[in-house]
Amino acid sequence: MRATADPDAIAAICGAYHSAPFDVLGIHPVQVGRKPAVAVRAFLPHARDVLVQPYGAEEPAAMTRVHPDGFFECVFAGCSELFRYTFQITTGEGHTYQAEDPYRFPPVISDLDEYLFQEGTHYRTYYRLGAHLCQVEGVDGVNFAVWAPNAQRVSVVGLFNGWDGRRHPMRPRGSTGIWELFVPGLGEWEIYKYEIRSRANNYVVEKTDPLGFAAELRPKTASLVFDAQRYAWQDRDWMARRAAANAQDAPIAIYEVHLGSWKRTPDGRWLTYRDLADQLVPYVQEMGYTHIEMLPITEHPYDGSWGYQTIGYFCPTSRFGTPDDLKHLIDRCHQANIGVILDWVPAHFPKDEAGLGFFDGTHLYEHADPRQGEHQDWGTLIFNYDRPEVQEFLLSSALFWLDHYHVDGLRVDAVASMLYLDYSRQPGEWLANAYGGRENLGAIAFLKRFNEVVHQEYPGVLTFAEESTAWPAVSRPVYLGGLGFDFKWNMGWMHDMLLYMSKDPVFRRYHHDNLTFSLLYAFNENFVLPLSHDEVVHLKNSMIGKMPGDDWQKFANLRAFYAYMAAHPGKKLTFMGGEFGQWREWDFDGSLDWHLLDDGLPAHRQLQSFVRDLNQLYRDQPALHRVDSSWEGFEWIDFRDVDQSIVSFIRKAGDQVLPVIVVANMTPVPRSGYRIGVPRPGRYAELLNSDALQYGGSGVGNAEGVAGEEIPWQGKPYSAAVTLPPLGVLYLQPQ
Repeated sequence: MRATADPDAIAAICGAYHSAPFDVLGIHPVQVGRKPAVAVRAFLPHARDVLVQPYGAEEPAAMTRVHPDGFFECVFAGCSELFRYTFQITTGEGHTYQAEDPYRFPPVISDLDEYLFQEGTHYRTYYRLGAHLCQVEGVDGVNFAVWAPNAQRVSVVGLFNGWDGRRHPMRPRGSTGIWELFVPGLGEWEIYKYEIRSRANNYVVEKTDPLGFAAELRPKTASLVFDAQRYAWQDRDWMARRAAANAQDAPIAIYEVHLGSWKRTPDGRWLTYRDLADQLVPYVQEMGYTHIEMLPITEHPYDGSWGYQTIGYFCPTSRFGTPDDLKHLIDRCHQANIGVILDWVPAHFPKDEAGLGFFDGTHLYEHADPRQGEHQDWGTLIFNYDRPEVQEFLLSSALFWLDHYHVDGLRVDAVASMLYLDYSRQPGEWLANAYGGRENLGAIAFLKRFNEVVHQEYPGVLTFAEESTAWPAVSRPVYLGGLGFDFKWNMGWMHDMLLYMSKDPVFRRYHHDNLTFSLLYAFNENFVLPLSHDEVVHLKNSMIGKMPGDDWQKFANLRAFYAYMAAHPGKKLTFMGGEFGQWREWDFDGSLDWHLLDDGLPAHRQLQSFVRDLNQLYRDQPALHRVDSSWEGFEWIDFRDVDQSIVSFIRKAGDQVLPVIVVANMTPVPRSGYRIGVPRPGRYAELLNSDALQYGGSGVGNAEGVAGEEIPWQGKPYSAAVTLPPLGVLYLQPQ
């Protein structure tokens, strides 16, 4: 039958290539002859019969099928005003139900949102884009919105419409590239994707929502509608004191953990977020760590990426439960006075078809040129930081985790790969910047803006850079020319110390510079000393496995290493399993070897006890943590005893704080009467001896303390004769 709509437009709707469905579908003023009328149109391919029920009218009006594929129309002659209505739909199987028409509702996204989005300053796009439970004109439903500027048509698809991309095409919002649609009647946990038909080569693809709040368990890739704002937090006390706990002068001892392999059930299943709240949180609290750093828990398709190949920048992985379950875990951390740091990955993303790559049939999020847009080492794509919308997407992701998950810190992965255009590339495999240099100007601008925005919005939140080069001022404020991070991982210290500790003590005299070199640059940045997951995989051996000697010497070396690390300037980070000396390399697909604490050598439990006491001592002694980024907190006593592999130094934090004297003997030879210079006379108590019997050591030490005598030594007015344990570190403190 003849319809009031243009036949070509009807064909485009039925063929799923119309770019402006609201121009055709819904309710529209028309003319019948010369008289005004109103036409209601709908595309319902699953329907046999459709009735239009105007609000307040007693009888519905039948719609006419004007296209065999299921395009219906009903004309109300003599009517000049638009009205509200519902449909009564009878399917081909004879099932009848009432439904609202998505195409009678106005847009939800405001003009201001559009303006800020195009300007690149809408840093909380997750309040508009994505899937949001809402009410429009008194009707409950979900508003969907996605950025796809090069799409010819975008549709919401899911179980609710049989994954039929013809059923719910979305409304384009001017020149913003945003598409949106309010779908009445949908609720939480609805499964959905976006079907995108590109203007380029009729490319059609189904995509996960880039701003989806929840997702199906891999290998499925659909997004789920979720209410991200309903959780009732119980961490007010922690949030009030978070800034003090995260301060530069606070003790920060980080336990890095991969949630999927910290511990598993007896039958090998993952612990849920709630299981981890009951088991991981008390363990970390008992061990004396101040913070947990979680390897990325953003949704990712491949377990073997450990979370570092993210497709859900606003979505926690469903492997361990719901988003609210993760919030419960973080809440429990806060109630236990434990901060939570999230590994966050704005450097790259995977090529999975359902993800961000080639999103709307063009290289939307990534560079088109593989010399700029692809990480050859990792087989991933690089964000195009020159696009304001891409920067906006990433900044919104960062703020999302702070807003909705109360995260206390963000550790940015692979910063070096962001800063350099020639990162891991040979000549001819990269493009220079506008000035002919190798610096990625867009990424640098993004990192500075990221730190400015995060610290402006959340002054008590920390940002960490995993940056392995000599890029200057990584942890200096942007207004002083820096990148703006709070801390930088000290990769140089880590490499030097692991090399040094792996050497047989006989040969350490030839590598003494590895032990001391870090103090030449220790205060150029605000550093974290990392012993991370990267150091216990890919045939690098476990921490205990890296140590030389027999079993006793291995554990003695590791205790000495940890004690030296705790006293060295810089905040601390250790990876799970290292605290009790797991022999195996880390396996992401299994549990840590907790059985060693019961069935293995006593040294495992003794090492664990040592780490617990060391963490507590580090937290209790202001001299060990209060001045980490200045020479005012550190003073060498002697670093020249190369032949005996002994160093000694003072950690201090002003005249009102008792200093801690640290002496490290990195050989298995005990030294009796070893004299060191000390700053004052009187009795020095032994705060810590890594060789103590309760830790599995030989018990050599200074249990009764030592005396500071008026014998000038090593540039100090006083000195003390100390008994040094084999492969041991002492902490001494004046009384």
